[in-house]
This record gives sequence, structure tokens and C-alpha cells, in this order.
Amino acid sequence: MPTSRLTTDPDTVERDLIKLVLTVVELLRQLMERQALHRVDIGDLTEEQEERVGLTLMLLDDRMRELCARYDLTVEDLNLDLGPLGTLLPPAG
Repeated sequence: MPTSRLTTDPDTVERDLIKLVLTVVELLRQLMERQALHRVDIGDLTEEQEERVGLTLMLLDDRMRELCARYDLTVEDLNLDLGPLGTLLPPAG
């Protein structure tokens, strides 16, 4: 019975690991953004809290874009295809 060998390239392994981590972070960022918008819509946050949440989400988005650029990834690259379930992240826009 032939055995399969996993061939790895250290550069590819690092990029793939970064891609997975950034995918999880992007999913959490989008969930936090939706939750924050919901709380704003129902008036659950003070003006100061809204400002702080907005600034935090903008900084996180900027940092995500910087990290994607550093590893030659786009936000679209982070959207895993889950087969018949569709994609992990909603379409951009």
C-alpha cells in the first residue's frame, strides 16, 4: 500500500496559518460589527460607547488590511468555501 507524504514549504505553511488566523479574526470582526450596529439601532449604547466601538472597529479593519497586504492576501481570500453550505463570510458590500 503506497504511503502519501505531506510535502510542505515553510513559506506556504506560514502563509496558510496566517490565512486561517486572519479568517477567524475577520469572522469575529464582522460578528462584533453586526452586534454593535444592532445595539446602536436599539439605543443600547451611550454616545461615548458608540464612538469607542466605531473607532475600535475601524482600527481593527485597518490592521486586518495591513496584515493581509503583508502576506499578499485579500479579504476575499479569507472567505472559506464550505461547499454546499456556501462561503463562511457574507459577500463583501
